[in-house]
Amino acid sequence: MFGDKMELNLSQLLHLAGEMPAYRQLSSALKSKCGARAVVIDAARPYLIAALYHSLELPILMVTAQPENSKKLYEQLSTWCGSAPVKLLPEPDTLPYERATSDTTTELERIQVLSGLASAEPQIVIASGPAFMGKVVPHARFTAAVHTIKQGMDIEPAGLLRRWQKAGYLLENLTQVPGTVSHRGGIIDIYPTTTDLPVRLEFFGNTIDTMRLFDPVTQRSLKQVSEVTIAPATELLTPLSGSKQALEQALDSIDLSGCSLKARQRFELEIAMLRDREMPPDIQLYAPLFNKDSILSYLSRDALLVLDEPRGIRTTLEDIDAKASEMHTDKLERGELPRNFPHPYSTWEELGPEINKRQCLRLTAWDTGDNESACRLSFTPAPGCAGQLPAFIKQARQILDQKHRIIVTSRQASRLSEVLDEEGIIAPPLTEISKVPSPGSFTLLQGSLAEGWVMNGNTHLYTDTEIFGFTKERRLLKKHPARHHDPLAEISPGDYVVHIEHGIARFASVITMNTHGSEKEYLVLEYAENDRLYVPTDQIDRISRYIGAGEKPPPLSRLGTQEWSKAKQRVRQSAEDIAQELLALYATREVVPGFTFSRDTLWQQELEASFPYVETPDQTLVVAQVKEDMAKARPMDRLVCGDVGYGKTEVAIRAAFKAIMDGKQAAVLVPTTVLAEQHFATFSQRLDAFPVRIEVLSRFRTPKEQEAILSGLTDGSVDICIGTH
Repeated sequence: MFGDKMELNLSQLLHLAGEMPAYRQLSSALKSKCGARAVVIDAARPYLIAALYHSLELPILMVTAQPENSKKLYEQLSTWCGSAPVKLLPEPDTLPYERATSDTTTELERIQVLSGLASAEPQIVIASGPAFMGKVVPHARFTAAVHTIKQGMDIEPAGLLRRWQKAGYLLENLTQVPGTVSHRGGIIDIYPTTTDLPVRLEFFGNTIDTMRLFDPVTQRSLKQVSEVTIAPATELLTPLSGSKQALEQALDSIDLSGCSLKARQRFELEIAMLRDREMPPDIQLYAPLFNKDSILSYLSRDALLVLDEPRGIRTTLEDIDAKASEMHTDKLERGELPRNFPHPYSTWEELGPEINKRQCLRLTAWDTGDNESACRLSFTPAPGCAGQLPAFIKQARQILDQKHRIIVTSRQASRLSEVLDEEGIIAPPLTEISKVPSPGSFTLLQGSLAEGWVMNGNTHLYTDTEIFGFTKERRLLKKHPARHHDPLAEISPGDYVVHIEHGIARFASVITMNTHGSEKEYLVLEYAENDRLYVPTDQIDRISRYIGAGEKPPPLSRLGTQEWSKAKQRVRQSAEDIAQELLALYATREVVPGFTFSRDTLWQQELEASFPYVETPDQTLVVAQVKEDMAKARPMDRLVCGDVGYGKTEVAIRAAFKAIMDGKQAAVLVPTTVLAEQHFATFSQRLDAFPVRIEVLSRFRTPKEQEAILSGLTDGSVDICIGTH
């Protein structure tokens, strides 16, 4: 969709923060390397952090209590910060003390965040409480594993491969995913964990002759580069590349005296593997033995730590610690864990002293009045209109009359622009703001923010939440990886098939025969009268699976007869007869006058805007085509195809409502009673805010109720009737 392909950029609005005295006070305190407290509403926090990043130009680590808070903040900051790097530190995807395999994607994302923080470059990192308390690879060990290679550098290829394998890279035949490396002749391909594309190194002896980025799918070179930085591919660096002394010291500290026999044997086997630098399947369980730092150790001295509701963060960390301690005690009692096994996280008490050493900004929503040093930023929530566009337009006129600026972000920007245009407010939809809007202006942007606010009393930010009462969700449709189509996988011995030239047969098997001195595979097809046909597998495109009505097996065709040819001729003649009937039908429809429906009404626009999901591109296209058909002077005849859950019902709702707006009635025909009831519930919920009468005709209705519904259809009091055929 338009709104999804073009990224919303609001970074120009950050300049307005300087108009607030409290913001200038806050910014000055942070530039002086003093900690600070700020009182600010939730909705304005993404804007505030983006503004501080813009003015301070230093690394920022922002901690929230819950993962859902951090994800929401990450999405909003990406909009406010423009091209500035904003990263989300994933939570560990394994429970404390549990034997489980870490997700590769999560591990790579964590490596990318650690690499960014280790570089000390200005950026924003968001971490939830669970991610913040998780222990990480020691900062010194991580930075020692990061290195840069350049074109013209002299280095032994074999030594380079050993170094990368010790940093967690897997040696593969092809380099296709991050964290892998491959070697053939004088070429080494590596896919660094922190780059978008893999790199191909071509050696001349021990000299890196050329370096090129390449496509991981086609393996074709794209463009030449002069240098690339390689970060580790794992957080478990000590077992792979740490000193033998450090490894032995960590493993010797494990006390197995309290373990059960089964647990002891398993731990002894895994410890032996680690001594030999081999990774056991449950390696994440051992991570706390080697990784004892907190994420705070990666912050540079001038970095800013932001705590979003410190009390909430502390409560979350203490809750996690309490639950993990119960798990720890339970496993100790059952003999499943060594007595002195370290915790995989840092507690609030352990993190507190480190936090106090950092330049820290604490954000709260409520002003308790007992802290005179807190900066009270002048943000207030934007007033809501609960889906009533006339109410929003009235508010907008009043604000513009006061010479205040209005900024609206909406996934319904095009529709909203049309409504505003009819009301005399000209606001074409944009995807970015190139300069600060002037006082008394109305700026409409295609995109999404979670909530709006009023800043300094003169800048009003509205979102779909305030205008329509909700923020549209993006529906994630499952994508399946492309797969090679194998026709043989679709049929099994005993299945009925159709050969395009010889007719219906039963698939028997695949055999190999020697013909003309070479072996070749053939499909064996069984026909009537025990005849067999051997079809080379390179002609499998001439065979398809038999699909017929009912469960009765079809009669097999006879080879050497005209039976199949005559059957195809009959089908061809039937198809021609149906085509002639359809041709006559459509010719008649072309000359029969239909009803020309009018333009969308304000109610139609409100209904469509209230759809709680972002329309898919196909949905948007189909709705437009249906409306175009309804506006024509001939009857509409359109088939809408789509899988379950892809939005066909929403298309029908909009078309039916459009018909009602022009005084017509709509009938919805469905194949089953259950589906009729489901559609009745959906239509009723979507049209609840409008004076529309919806009824359903099915066997669930009594004869008396059915008679009343039919009477309502006759007198026009029923607008939409849903029923089975």
